[in-house]
Formats: sequence, C-alpha cells, structure tokens
Amino acid sequence: MGFLAMILGPLMRMLYQMIPNFAVTMIVFTVIIKLLMLPLMIKQQKSMAKMSVFTPMINEIQQKYKNNQEKMQEEMVKLQQEYGYSPTAGCLPMLVNMLVLFGMVEVVYRPVQYILGIPKDAISAACTALGIANNGAASQTGLIEAIHAGLASGVDTGLTTEQLSSIANFNTSFLGMDMCTIPGFSFSLIMIFPIIAAVTMCISQVLSTKMSGQQARCRAA
Repeated sequence: MGFLAMILGPLMRMLYQMIPNFAVTMIVFTVIIKLLMLPLMIKQQKSMAKMSVFTPMINEIQQKYKNNQEKMQEEMVKLQQEYGYSPTAGCLPMLVNMLVLFGMVEVVYRPVQYILGIPKDAISAACTALGIANNGAASQTGLIEAIHAGLASGVDTGLTTEQLSSIANFNTSFLGMDMCTIPGFSFSLIMIFPIIAAVTMCISQVLSTKMSGQQARCRAA
C-alpha cells in the first residue's frame, strides 16, 4: 500500500511541521481522518441495520425456493428493487476504511521516509553504515533510535547534515516514552497502546451490534 503512503505522507508531514511531535501528530491525524470518513461510517452502520431487517426476508425466500434457484434469484432481485436493498452497500465504506488504515500504517512505520522526506536509498545506506538490519519498518525506527543515541557520530552514514539534523531533532517522545522503542516481552508503558486499541475495538463492535439490532427492531415494528 505504498502508493497510499505517498498521498498520506505529505499530509502528515505538513501536520508534523505545525505540531512537532510524532505521537501527537499521529493522534491528531487519526482524528482528522476519522472525522472525514464519518459520513462513510454512518452509511456503513445504516447498511448493517438494513441488512438485519432484510435477513429474515432473505432466509424466507431461500427456504421457500431452495429447489428453484431461478425463482430464488428472481425474488431476490424483486426484494432489492422494491426496498432498495443491496447486499454490497456496506462494502465500499469498509474497503475505503481499510485502504486508508493500510496507508497510515505505512506512514507510521516509515516516518523517516514519509514524514521527514528522506529518500529510501539514503535510509538504506545509513542503516548499513550503522549496522542496522535493513528489514523494512523496524530499520527506520532503529535508525532514529541510533541517531538519537549519538551512534552516528563519526560514522559516514551518507546522509547530509540537514538530513541528520532532521532525524536528530525528530520528536518521538510522548508522556515520557519513546515511540520508536520496540517493547520486548517485559511489560512497559508503550504496550498500553495496543491494549487500549484492542479494548476500544471490542467495545465499538459490541455497541455497533446493539445499535444495529435496535434499529432493526424499530424498522420491523
């Protein structure tokens, strides 16, 4: 999904220039994206609610004409035309949401390339010079960590003075944590973020299911 990162990267770079903090930039950027996608999310919720309403009708048609596929398809088309129901109506918002998510992940995993605007080849050469395994996303966070620790001093990384300065001044701290530090098996504060993400996702799913069910009962009534 690199092509999406090429679109989202410059936008996050502009935001970082206004808010020079990597973590805060990610939070604000996520909120902005969510607000922009709110109409699509509402449309998806409505499609889910409508699907709940039509499920009994679909099941009835399938049972009634299970031995007559042609008639079943005819009744399904009639149902869609009469009530404006489309089984794929909720797919587009979900697809767009997934594409944007993949693009954001690419930007967040490769901030040196997309936020600081340093070419990929230069990053790869610098990683090699500093003995950092050039294994994708981890190499860029490793490069940031190494330069912040002063390990690039006296080493010919191939980066220009301006590029080294931009990485050295790249603010990755948040609430006393370094967002480029990869947590190990021992518990650390940075591990709270994926835990919070998992919990909020579960809560969101439960609320969405309940709301869809309530809307379905109201429509059925």
